[in-house]
Amino acid sequence: MFPPNFISRTKALLPDEYNLLEAALDASPPVSIRMNPRKPCILSDLHRKTPCDEKVPWCKTGYYLPERPSFTFDPLFHAGAYYVQEASSMFLEQAIARIREEGDLFPDPVTALDLCAAPGGKSTHLQTLLPEGSLLVSNETVRSRSRSLSENMIKWGLPCQIITNNDPKDLGKLTSMFDIILADLPCSGEGMFRKDRAGRDEWSAEKVKLCAARQRRIVYDVWDTLKPGGWLIYSTCTFNTEENEENVYKLSGELGADVISIPVKPEWNTVGALQHGLPAYRFFPHRTRGEGFFLALMRKNRDSKDGVKIKCKDSRQPAIIPAEVKGMLSEPEKFVFFTRETTGSVFAVPEGLEDSYRLLSGQLHPVSAGVTLGEYKGRDFIPSISLALSTEINPGAFPSAELPDDRAIKYLQKETTVLPEDTPKGYILITCRHLPLGFVKNIGNRTNNLYPQEWRIRSRKNPWL
Repeated sequence: MFPPNFISRTKALLPDEYNLLEAALDASPPVSIRMNPRKPCILSDLHRKTPCDEKVPWCKTGYYLPERPSFTFDPLFHAGAYYVQEASSMFLEQAIARIREEGDLFPDPVTALDLCAAPGGKSTHLQTLLPEGSLLVSNETVRSRSRSLSENMIKWGLPCQIITNNDPKDLGKLTSMFDIILADLPCSGEGMFRKDRAGRDEWSAEKVKLCAARQRRIVYDVWDTLKPGGWLIYSTCTFNTEENEENVYKLSGELGADVISIPVKPEWNTVGALQHGLPAYRFFPHRTRGEGFFLALMRKNRDSKDGVKIKCKDSRQPAIIPAEVKGMLSEPEKFVFFTRETTGSVFAVPEGLEDSYRLLSGQLHPVSAGVTLGEYKGRDFIPSISLALSTEINPGAFPSAELPDDRAIKYLQKETTVLPEDTPKGYILITCRHLPLGFVKNIGNRTNNLYPQEWRIRSRKNPWL
C-alpha cells in the first residue's frame, strides 16, 4: 500500500493515469545494463542464460535483460565490462548530446563535476560521454559511499577522474572551475518505490518539503563553481513537482539560468513538465521501461561574472619514479606521477590534469585519483587493483593467467588460485574472458591472492554451477 497523502497528491498530477502508475509500481522492475566501450566483450558472453539484445532507446550502450541474473557471479561484472543501471537514468546521454550540439564546449576537453555521485552509475556513464582528455570530479558526501564510488570508478577503468568526499559547500570554493555539473540530487525517492518498498513507509509530505529545500541549497552551494555559460544537469528520481519543476523554476529565476530543451522521440513516451511550461523530461514507469526519473538541463548566463579563481594550495611535486614502474602503463609519457606520503603508493594523473589535481587535493578530500600503480614494501613494488583494471595498463608488463569462470569466481572470493606449473614467479595478472580482474603473486609452491579484501565475493553459493 502507498501512503494516502502520496496517492492523493500523485492522482492530482496524473488524474487519468494514476491506476496505471500504481500497477507499475507494484510490478517487478525491469533490468538493464550499460556496456563499457573501453572494455569490449561479446554480448553473448554476458549471462549465458540471460541473453541481452534489446537496446535502451536513448542510450547507445544500454541494454535490457529479460530477467535479473546473479551479477555477483559474473566475472565480467567485476572486470568493469558493464554497469548495472536503471534505464531511465541513462537519459543523461541525451543531455550531453544536447550540450555537444551547442558546439562551444565539445570537442575540446572539459572539466565536469558529478556532485552526488555514489554509487557511480552516472559518473561511469558521464565519463564515457565526455571528450577525450576531460577531467571528471566525482564527489560523494558520505564517507562509506565514497569508497563504493571509488571502487566502481576503478572497475570502470578510465584514468581522467578524481573521487572526492566533501560537502557541496566545500566545493563552492572552486570558483568558475567546471564546464558541466551533474546534480543528481538526493530526493524523496518516489520513483524508486517498486525497488525500495521500505521507502514507501518513510515517505511523507514533510520529507518532500525538506528534500526540495535541501536540493536548492545544494545547487546554491555549487553555482559559483560553474563557469559563465556552463551547464547544470538537474535530476531526481521522484514524481512530485516540488522537487522537480518548482525547484527548476525557482533556481533558473534566482540564479540567472536558461532551461534548455532536449530533443526526444515520441516513441520514448516521456512526459514534459507538469508546471510552469519549462522544457523538462519525466519518465513514469507505466509509460517507459524504467523507473521514475526527472531531468532538466540548465545553462548559466554567459554574461555572469566570472569569479576570482583560487590558487593551488597543494605544493606537492611530481615524483621521480623508476622506468620499470612507469612502464606498467602502456603510454607512461602521457602521465605525471605522484606518491602518497601516508601509504607510499604511486599514482599517475594524465598529463595536463596535474594542476587540477593539485588544486583539488589542496582544497578537498580526495579518495582516489587517476591510476594507482601500486606501493613499495621494502624493495618490492606491489601492483594495485587500480592498475589491473585500468584501460591504461601495459599488457606486456606482467605475465597473465586466463581463468575459466568457475576459477575466476574463486579468485574473486579471495581463495587460493592454482596456476599452471610453467607460470613464472612474481606478479601475475589474472584474466577471465580476456579481461583483467586483478593480481596474484606466484611464489612457486603457492600463490598470494592480492584481490582487495573489502571487494571479495562473500557468498559461497554460485547459482550458475
